[in-house]
Amino acid sequence: MKKYVAECIGTMVLTLLGCGTAVFVGCGDTAGVFATAAAFGLSVIAMAYTIGAISGCHINPAITLGVALSGRMTWKDAAGYWAGQFLGGIIGAAILYLIVSVSGAPGAMGSPEGLGTNGVANAGGPLGACIAEIVATFLFVLVVLGTTDEKKGAGNLAGLAIGLTLILIHLVFINLTGTSVNPARSFGPALFVGGEALKNVWVFIVAPCVGAALSACCWKYFEK
Repeated sequence: MKKYVAECIGTMVLTLLGCGTAVFVGCGDTAGVFATAAAFGLSVIAMAYTIGAISGCHINPAITLGVALSGRMTWKDAAGYWAGQFLGGIIGAAILYLIVSVSGAPGAMGSPEGLGTNGVANAGGPLGACIAEIVATFLFVLVVLGTTDEKKGAGNLAGLAIGLTLILIHLVFINLTGTSVNPARSFGPALFVGGEALKNVWVFIVAPCVGAALSACCWKYFEK
């Protein structure tokens, strides 16, 4: 149970701090894009060295799927991780919603940009967003699987490598979809924003899972 709780807390932190930066700093210019990318990456690094020894710090259902498909965890554990992660994403979004509502901060409620939700418009619609998220998640989860491999991994430096990779991926994809690569981080904010964000949230659940599955297949090939 402790590892499921750890995943919940870690995902809450990632959602609150990453999406919170998108709300309060914005992504309208280069500085804002970099700040938001850094917030997501640094959140992962911080949590990796906080709860990594407890749960492995997936804090992302797509990562858990990749790990499970790689045979590194049971599907029973994966289900517990997913429950904790989605709950954490909802809690993080709820805290952010409360802060925004009370403070009257930017990040208009009810719009696709509110609470750091993801969108499909800049990617040309759902298909373009799916392609972008599949590619981004494939690269991200591949790094996760590679750096955490018991024989070929990066050891204690894995958390740093994963966080820096997430920053890089955000820099490339943030102006296309807002960069999800994490269904829990997308679902929480979309649940509170509603509208187009909730309508299109399936893209940011399905596409990252497809990307994660592809990365698991790829890493299995490298392991042989």
